[in-house]
Amino acid sequence: MADLRQRNLILVQERLRDQVANALRAAMIAGELQAGTVYSAPALAAELGVSATPVREAMLALAREGMVEPVRNKGFRITELSDRDLDEYSEIRELIEVPTIGRVTRTVSVEDLESMRPVAQEIVAAAGRHDLIGYLEADRRFHLQLVGLAGNARLVEVVGDLRKRARLFGLARLDRNGELIASAEEHLELLDLMIAGDATGAQECMRRHLGHVRSLWSSPVKGEGGDGDGDGDEHGDGDEHGDGDRGGAE
Repeated sequence: MADLRQRNLILVQERLRDQVANALRAAMIAGELQAGTVYSAPALAAELGVSATPVREAMLALAREGMVEPVRNKGFRITELSDRDLDEYSEIRELIEVPTIGRVTRTVSVEDLESMRPVAQEIVAAAGRHDLIGYLEADRRFHLQLVGLAGNARLVEVVGDLRKRARLFGLARLDRNGELIASAEEHLELLDLMIAGDATGAQECMRRHLGHVRSLWSSPVKGEGGDGDGDGDEHGDGDEHGDGDRGGAE
């Protein structure tokens, strides 16, 4: 029984680590944690209401994904992506997802495609209420489930990894400008084309959508910060934040 209790404890710890990692990913994508800035595990743990241990474990997992890098005695820096990085990630996604959408349109039943509508509507609803985290989570599920209809689990893993690495910058700015709903509604447009059996139209819609997504990304080297609004002074640069109100010993 002692071994069983130990295994249950490990499972609970792993679930907490994964939950923390997901929360941190969402915060990075939404621009709440900014590229180039150092954050300490204890400070993040205090904000999340957990101990520092699952935050450190989550950050190490994110480091393996290339989303953060350890900074000795300070914490973790959110990695910055160049325009070339973003262009390459975008190109790979287009090479994978556009033909996959065509194949899914031609081979998957209307019923299976229609089952995706609640998720697409959830994306639009989240955009309407300015819920960036909800938007991102629903968007992730929609794209991965849609690719998953092709029946290739490895394909889903690759697309999921690309989405993690090519974080969406500019989402908060898009929301402030009132353009997020239009982006969200592209998911419904794509789904309608697929249900209508228009594989060519669906592929073109996906290509346009991914191009739109790329336009949301802004290079950190341009000084636009996580949400691309140019307000980098709020959080400071590089190590300064690690020594400030989020800083401290790792």
